[in-house]
Amino acid sequence: MDTHIKAARWAALGWRLLLLSVMLLSCSTGRQTHEGLRAVLWVQTSAEYRACAEQAYRVAREKLDSAMRNQDWTAAPEQLRDYQHLPPAVILDVDRTVLDNSPFQGQLVKESRAFTRDLWEKWVSMAKAPPVPGALEFVKYAESKQVEIFYVTNRTANLEQATRNNLEKLGFPTKREPDTVLMKKEKGWGSDKSSRRRNVAKEYRILLLLGDDFNDFVSGVGAKGVTIEERTRLADQYKAYWGERWIMLPNPIYGSWEAALYEFEYGLPHSEKLKREYEKLKSME
Repeated sequence: MDTHIKAARWAALGWRLLLLSVMLLSCSTGRQTHEGLRAVLWVQTSAEYRACAEQAYRVAREKLDSAMRNQDWTAAPEQLRDYQHLPPAVILDVDRTVLDNSPFQGQLVKESRAFTRDLWEKWVSMAKAPPVPGALEFVKYAESKQVEIFYVTNRTANLEQATRNNLEKLGFPTKREPDTVLMKKEKGWGSDKSSRRRNVAKEYRILLLLGDDFNDFVSGVGAKGVTIEERTRLADQYKAYWGERWIMLPNPIYGSWEAALYEFEYGLPHSEKLKREYEKLKSME
């Protein structure tokens, strides 16, 4: 048998064994330990993460000034006409954009536990999330320019008061009238944020969108059937928006980017999800 063919077969076998061992180790030591450890540590400890977050909010501040000078400027694809004389607003996501929920993710890693709704709601009810670097300074700057601040989050409606408590303790402004904290399952809203953007766009000119997930900007990118290739095409379609009207915060811990790796089939066994993720890896072969 040709030496090169033998080598290729042994290499393929080695990769399969490595994948199997990682999946078995993941199952035996907890789902979050090996997959989440370094991502959480990068967010919590690295100067690089802090620099990325501060940089994003500095760009946001500069673009806010540009938007204020240009009456035809809008960041919302849902805002198509008759918006030029509306009062200005910005829309921000909450988790990993304004509030840092990495302590919750860190606890999952330490305890080798997977995400559950009960654990998440317990964390949110504590209202102890610190701010993402640069977020409070940006929001205060926007507020000083009489720009309304809206938070559009996929935290569920039953967590609204706890979310408001956390934001307000840190100095982030919230209001009841108008309602500036817009939750998933409030008024029948789903996880797609476009309906909430349209709600804001009726009364305000939306200057900027800020988030950590593609779903914070574009509708229909976090659902079963949407491929990685389609997401990439959409990102390219809106290339002119990135860093201009849309500001993306880094989040390597979780998000629709990860679910896209296993085709948004959330009910799959963890081992199958991990297998599909490994299959997406690009290597030197």
